[in-house]
Amino acid sequence: MAIYDVFNGDADGICALHQLRLAEPTDSTLVTGVKRDIALLKKVQAEAGDKITTLDISFDKNRDDAIRLLEQGAEILYFDHHFAGEIPQHPKLETHIDTSANVCTSLLVNGYLGGKYLPWAVTAAFGDNLFSAAETAAIPLNLTKDQLEQLKLLGTCINYNGYGASLDDLIFHPDDLYKLIKPYENPFDFIDQEAGYQTLLQAYKDDFAKVAALKPAYEDAQHALYILPNEKWARRVSGIYANDLAQQSPDRAHAILTEKANGNYLVSVRAPLNNKTGADVLCRQFETGGGREAAAGINDLPQTDYEVFLSRFKDSF
Repeated sequence: MAIYDVFNGDADGICALHQLRLAEPTDSTLVTGVKRDIALLKKVQAEAGDKITTLDISFDKNRDDAIRLLEQGAEILYFDHHFAGEIPQHPKLETHIDTSANVCTSLLVNGYLGGKYLPWAVTAAFGDNLFSAAETAAIPLNLTKDQLEQLKLLGTCINYNGYGASLDDLIFHPDDLYKLIKPYENPFDFIDQEAGYQTLLQAYKDDFAKVAALKPAYEDAQHALYILPNEKWARRVSGIYANDLAQQSPDRAHAILTEKANGNYLVSVRAPLNNKTGADVLCRQFETGGGREAAAGINDLPQTDYEVFLSRFKDSF
C-alpha cells in the first residue's frame, strides 16, 4: 500500500499537512507545487488499497482525476475550502469541504483533529489573510500580542514562499519547506530554532520592500488595480501584496496583475475584507481562473482581455 500526501504549496496546504502528520506520522510520497499549481491529482498514479490525502486544492479542478483514482481502488481523504462543484458519492471518498469565507483548510483539519495542533492552524489562517478568523481561533491559546504577531509573520512568510510562475521562482520548494517544518510541533520553536526560516524571512522582507514605490494603474473609492513587472521578486510577492492592500483598505477590492514572459498577466484578486464575496465568481469567468469567495486568481489572462477584466472587476465589487 502506498500513501500519497497531495497539498497546495502555500501556508494553508503545508500547515494542514503538518497537523495531520503530527497526529498520524507516516512515510508518504509528497505531491505539491507552486501555489497556483492546483491540478495535482493528475500527478498521482495509484493502485487499489493506496491512500491519498488531498489538502487545499479545488475539487472542481481535480474531479476527473479523483474519479479516476477512486475507480482504480484508491481511498481519498479530501480537505478544502475552494469552489468544489459537484462532489461524487463514493464509498472510498471522504470529503471535508467548506467554502465559507472565514474558513481555510488548516482550520478544517484543526476541527477534524479536535484542536490538537491549533497554533499551526492559526498560522495558516494568518497566511491565508484570514486575520479575524485566526485571532478568534487563537483565543484558547491565550497568546500575547507579540506571539500573535509572530504567528502572523510566520504564516505570511510560508504563504509568500508559494507564489511564483514556476518552482525556480521560489525560495524553497514547497516540499522542502514542509520538511523543514516537519520536526516542530510548536511553531514558536520553528521560529526560534530553524535557520531556514531566517532565510525565508529575509527574502520576504527584501521582496516586499520593492512594492513601496508602486502606484495603481487604476483606482477609485471601491477598487485598486496594480501591475507588477515580469520579475521573480514580483511573482513571489504578488499574493502577499494583494493581502496587505486588502488589510489596509478593507472596503476596497484589489487586483494585482503580474506581467508574464508571454505578454499575458498572472492575476490575484482580493474581495473587500468587509464583504468577502465575488472573487471566485469574477475569476472563473476567465479560462484559467479559480479560487474562493474572498481570494481568487487567473493563471494566464491574455493581454487583450485587460479591458474586459477591468470592466468586470469594477462590476463585481
